[in-house]
Amino acid sequence: MGTGFTIDTPLKVARFGITSVVSLVDHLLIEQVRAYHCREAGEPYEPISPSSPDSRARMITAYLDLLDRLVARQSRRLQAAPFEPGSEITRYFEMLPESAPKSLYRRMLEEPDAAARQRLQEQLRPLAVPGGIDVNIMTKLEAYSGTEVDRTAPETNDAMSALRGFAMSSLSSAVVFSAGLSRPLYSYAARFADFLPQGGRPPRKRIILKVSDFRSAMIQGAFFAKHGLWVSEFRVESGLNCGGHAFATKGLLMGAILAEFQHHHESLKAELLGHYLAALKHQEMAPPPDSALAVRITAQGGIGTAEEDRFLHRAYGVDGTGWGTPFLLVPEAVNVDEETLRHLAAAGAADVEMSNNSPLGVPFWNLRTSASETARRQRIRDGIAGNVCRKGFGRLNTEFPGAPVCLASRNYQAQKLEQLAAQYPGQPVPAAEIEKIVTKACICHDLAGSVSRALGFDPAAVPAVCPGPDIAWFHRIASLEEMVGHIYGRLSLLAGGDRPHMFITELRLYVAELRRQADAASRDMSERFRIYRRDFQANLLSGIDYYRKDAARFLEEKKARFLQDLAALEAEVRALAVPMPTLTP
Repeated sequence: MGTGFTIDTPLKVARFGITSVVSLVDHLLIEQVRAYHCREAGEPYEPISPSSPDSRARMITAYLDLLDRLVARQSRRLQAAPFEPGSEITRYFEMLPESAPKSLYRRMLEEPDAAARQRLQEQLRPLAVPGGIDVNIMTKLEAYSGTEVDRTAPETNDAMSALRGFAMSSLSSAVVFSAGLSRPLYSYAARFADFLPQGGRPPRKRIILKVSDFRSAMIQGAFFAKHGLWVSEFRVESGLNCGGHAFATKGLLMGAILAEFQHHHESLKAELLGHYLAALKHQEMAPPPDSALAVRITAQGGIGTAEEDRFLHRAYGVDGTGWGTPFLLVPEAVNVDEETLRHLAAAGAADVEMSNNSPLGVPFWNLRTSASETARRQRIRDGIAGNVCRKGFGRLNTEFPGAPVCLASRNYQAQKLEQLAAQYPGQPVPAAEIEKIVTKACICHDLAGSVSRALGFDPAAVPAVCPGPDIAWFHRIASLEEMVGHIYGRLSLLAGGDRPHMFITELRLYVAELRRQADAASRDMSERFRIYRRDFQANLLSGIDYYRKDAARFLEEKKARFLQDLAALEAEVRALAVPMPTLTP
């Protein structure tokens, strides 16, 4: 989602029953978008100055309240629309998958009696409910980007300010925490009533955790539960086969991870419930909700076909799936400027790379042909590596004296290159060492570049974009109806070629990671690293064996191709043999 691609997606798709997630990284962009949509909707706009107290949280609250009001207004209009070709309520029901509401809608269309058809229409109207307006907070955002903040108070850092902004909003929706456990941030949520049960009712605001394996879900879920907070959904994301930041596991494959969730779903829920009820009682919080607490297990990352979507539901019983990268080619759903849209539509496999561009130190999917990447490479050629740091959400490095800086900033890269040159007096600095420094790119200002261009805030912006590898299989701009139709199997938007199964794509990425480890072994000969590589390889082989024995039986199509790819990748993994550690007496 970057910082801007889905920033106002709820206004584009929520009325059609589609849930989306708004990033809360960039409060300055959020304030600009609020001003824009207030003008568009005829809403009063009162600016919030960045120098005013608690401005980041207040900007976020004001914007989320606006989204809540506007989506509710859109939904009322949709429900009142006539059932005629092209109307919004007709679009709503036409896009639905096969379901009870869709069956009722078809009955209405086929009903010959006008009075009976009218009665069916009145039954349908309240069923056209809007999708959710969820938000995302990266737990790693521990910088202090506001101008009036107390840096000795943790609750004023960017992540906590964003959480406070969401907690104080009128939304009844969910916050998605990503990028790992943050004890201070998670415990901070317990200070807001909306995250706690009220009068026998579930919390108004739900917690969703994006996790990469079952153990992480258990640890993080238990931490929340012990603070009287319930995690309503664990969102299992492919470690490498996803857009944006890629959080690799130690060779644990997505299918095996989902199988573990499926097998231990009830025990997970029971353990968390025990901690949760004990915390509510011990801390004298509100009593638990009367209704049974649910724990949804959902999956995302690399899903590209309706068959894969059905496969995840059928094989693992997931409660839902998430689609991201293909929607970058749907202007009705996201903000992508025309130039970036053309680059995305033309992108091949070689144009999308898992890079070291992120200043957060996490592998990052990057479109090599984006305006941001073109500008970054040109600055290097001009001898002025690094970005002017305009927003500072990544100012976390304290290596040099002074205030923290971002690794992508011109300030940091100039100092680091000077330090590096001093290490090689009278000789050329190795290009690989220079590349480690200058490869870092701006992922706050430039990731907002697409919406800044699209909405006219900054026509000269140089947008960055972070699609997953699946973008190489989608080569044309699509309407919302077309993309929804693709997801539900009514049509296919895939470009030509024989696309591998999403699990095979992820496995290939992990094999490439194992190969990188083998290359690094000459530089790191420690026993600890050998053990890590051995465990990584063993986990891959275990996952491959699981796929062959269990997952393949759920495939509807291309089973032979799946098994053939699996065998070839297994041979590669075995060829990258990891020497056993030497045990000394």
